[in-house]
Amino acid sequence: MKELDEIYRLYAADIYRYILGLSRNEALAKDVLQNTMLKAFTSADKFRGESSVKTWLCGIAKNEYCNILRRADSKNLPLDEAANAVDENIEHRFNDRFQALEIHRILHELDEPYKEIFSLRVFAELKFADIGEIFGKSENWARVTFYRAKEKIIKLLREKEENL
Repeated sequence: MKELDEIYRLYAADIYRYILGLSRNEALAKDVLQNTMLKAFTSADKFRGESSVKTWLCGIAKNEYCNILRRADSKNLPLDEAANAVDENIEHRFNDRFQALEIHRILHELDEPYKEIFSLRVFAELKFADIGEIFGKSENWARVTFYRAKEKIIKLLREKEENL
């Protein structure tokens, strides 16, 4: 039991930030975190050690989040109801609350996998190798996809700034 407490202590905040970055919904992120940890604890014997624990947990969290989205979509419910039933230094822009909100809005508009790759890298602070592993792709694929996501965000930020 002590090992499970340690896993929760080490990784819960990262998993929460990752899901919050994807969903932009605090309650949903908390629910997904709890479901993720419960699933991880009940299936810890299935962890093969082929990735880091953090990567494994992010994979579980991603699946839990996708399941909620599928359930909401199949019932034509808003996500809230379903849960309850830029430049090379883009990361530094998160320090400015207004700019961070604008980046989150733009991020929410991005297509997959750009949205998720960016969230995994920036919010969950995963290595490119771990991100590639989650998607069953190479580390290089994760790097290129992150770069493209960043470029799209930068372009959209500049367009919004020009329209102000």
